[in-house]
Amino acid sequence: MTTRLPARLRIPLTGTGLVATILGLVVDSSPLAFAGAALLVVGLLLYFRVGTVRARPVAIRPPVRGCWSALNSPADKVPSHGLHAYGQTYAMDLVHGSDLADHEPLSWWPPTQPADRFSGFGQPIVAPVDGTVVHVENRQRDHRARMSWPGLALFFAEGTVREIAGPRRLLGNHVVIEMPDSDFALVAHLRRGSVAVEPGDRVTAGQPIGECGNSGSSTMPHVHFQVMDRPQIALAAGLPFTLTDATDAEGRPLALPAGRQAIHA
Repeated sequence: MTTRLPARLRIPLTGTGLVATILGLVVDSSPLAFAGAALLVVGLLLYFRVGTVRARPVAIRPPVRGCWSALNSPADKVPSHGLHAYGQTYAMDLVHGSDLADHEPLSWWPPTQPADRFSGFGQPIVAPVDGTVVHVENRQRDHRARMSWPGLALFFAEGTVREIAGPRRLLGNHVVIEMPDSDFALVAHLRRGSVAVEPGDRVTAGQPIGECGNSGSSTMPHVHFQVMDRPQIALAAGLPFTLTDATDAEGRPLALPAGRQAIHA
């Protein structure tokens, strides 16, 4: 196995720095404004940091059952979500069935739609690995889908607030599982109240742990998953992975689907 680069400190300094800068200007406090600007710059540098962990891919199973489509896949680019922050370097999103095709291209109306109009909402989500649950979030609301141009504007505005509040608000309802080799798997954007495990529970790959939702920073019901070197999202470095027990539309084994490619699990 190649050596992993050390995880760098990545906490939501950007939002804190922005708030401090504005507050310093409002109250006419140069020291506060200067400190805020410094935090903002440091936060941006850390948030958009350069550097990719080099390690042998971890084998995991898809956290879903049935037919889904891959989005923001590391098969297309790394970092897959455009950022290394919050352990997202190799993260993948999966959308259920025809949800993506049925709602493209983006429209102007309606601005938002009920989450339960999407077939993915409420679909069972399973553990991608064997291990021990170390963290659970289960109380965040499932908001309406933002699959329109006005909806996207609202989504980005909400994202600023979520960023200031920290990673848990970006991930929505989620589960973190410690694997036997001390790596960690994260599954996010789960339906409120659906999480069926608690910290300390032992789980096996394929075991139901919740349902697909639309909580956190999510435009439509989907599942986000990633592998990390530690359980603290703000400090974690993302690790590469490959999928087992997944096939393409022709039934051939599929280790890492590209964006918009269908997978069957």
